[in-house]
Amino acid sequence: MAAVDFVLLFLSWAHVLISPYTKVEESFNLHATHDVFFYGVAKASLKKYDHFVFPGVVPRTFVGSVLLAWTTKVLSAPLIWLGLLNSKFDIQIMRMDSFYLLRYPYNLSTVRLILASANTFAFSRVRRAISHRFGYATGTMFGLITCTQFHLPFWMGRTLPNMFALVPCNIAFARLISNQADVTVPVSLLVLAAVVFRAELAVYVGILSLYLLLRTRTSLTKLVAVGLISGFTSLAITVSVDSYFWQKWPLWPEWQGIYFNVVEGKSSEWGVSPVYAYWALHLPKLLLGTFPFSLVGFTVDPRIRAVAIPPIIFVCILSLLGHKEWRFVVYVVPVFNLAAANAFVWCSQRLPWTRVVRFALLTTLVANAAVAGLLTMISNANYPGGDALTQANKMSRANVTMHICNLAAQTGASLFLQEHSPPYLLDSMHFIGSQWTYDKTEGDVDLRWYTHAIVEDLPPSKWSTNATVDAFDGLSKKGIRYSPKLWVITNPDAPGV
Repeated sequence: MAAVDFVLLFLSWAHVLISPYTKVEESFNLHATHDVFFYGVAKASLKKYDHFVFPGVVPRTFVGSVLLAWTTKVLSAPLIWLGLLNSKFDIQIMRMDSFYLLRYPYNLSTVRLILASANTFAFSRVRRAISHRFGYATGTMFGLITCTQFHLPFWMGRTLPNMFALVPCNIAFARLISNQADVTVPVSLLVLAAVVFRAELAVYVGILSLYLLLRTRTSLTKLVAVGLISGFTSLAITVSVDSYFWQKWPLWPEWQGIYFNVVEGKSSEWGVSPVYAYWALHLPKLLLGTFPFSLVGFTVDPRIRAVAIPPIIFVCILSLLGHKEWRFVVYVVPVFNLAAANAFVWCSQRLPWTRVVRFALLTTLVANAAVAGLLTMISNANYPGGDALTQANKMSRANVTMHICNLAAQTGASLFLQEHSPPYLLDSMHFIGSQWTYDKTEGDVDLRWYTHAIVEDLPPSKWSTNATVDAFDGLSKKGIRYSPKLWVITNPDAPGV
């Protein structure tokens, strides 16, 4: 790994540390990882899994979560033995009282750091492939551009299905950039990502396959053979794993998602965007100031166009669907960053007024970094649920029955934060009589039956307030504006309070 790869690794880890909590779209994989880690995968343990209580709209795959949990299990074992990990919150947020010889409170999100590291490794493969084919300057600039953006470094360590899919996608992209004659590995990896993690990638696989045939980079016979073998292998993996964990046979989660969102058209219930949204809104948000340079890069180098045609067609086809989100097209960001990097190098070498041009390019990167810094500060203040449950856990009380409201559950109050209830990382953490009950019942709830609660609206009663949690509420001339979003409250009439 080059220096710029370590910078990306540092940034992705920094985002995990600065914003350690997660939101609802990350919760399935995070909680699945929690359950596999703590309960194991024996059939008798499945009844304890969270997804049977909160299954979500459509099933999601366990494949990524199982791999992440097992990797975390191996890497955390020596830290547990050394006494550096003491509770299950330490697995998501690894709290060390000492780091080598330094006495300093240090938090590491084990699960998310592993995922961030895997994505960094995949990006380093892409950068190396770019350096070999387009030159060291373009490869380095690709790394710098990626580091100055916000979304990829921020989300690389978050348990979205798209971030699991991004790892094989980028390894495949690196092989395609290398322009190797054999396309077996990249096509197989993309098929795996589409079948197991994100079905929209099937569109990209189809486009890429046709493009490879038109450019005579492979034969139809070989392409069909690779597609069938990798497709059925991937299908066997996801159906066997997910049928077991969901206790439904046969179950292919990504097909369930396609049927629900596309065939039944339910995705429109989450909002419909205009056809130009990816090009006018989402890609500029992902790429920031380098987006215009991507367009320049496509025009000045035919090698870039050869690489970029399938991703561009992919975005155009997805634009025909009503519901659009940036994460559906996040896989094309490396291609656009490659084009921007190539444009940066081309402009600095070919255009007159070299110093002025290079100053303008540097200004673009600085502006990117400034925007990324602002978005990082906003994101840090956007997880009131995690902050509220952390505050609640500090109460020195036994036999607490805590209700967690919907907003708190969606903004960071994960299973890893339920420190005072089983499963415990260590048996010594369980004190008889001190067990808490965390309840996430949705809808109208009678709070009188709880000793404590995290609420988004204070009840009109004599409940006492233990903590008020402020969160992001917009921008003003003075900077980031905060306002109260959640309250940790105590029921004075509850027994033992």
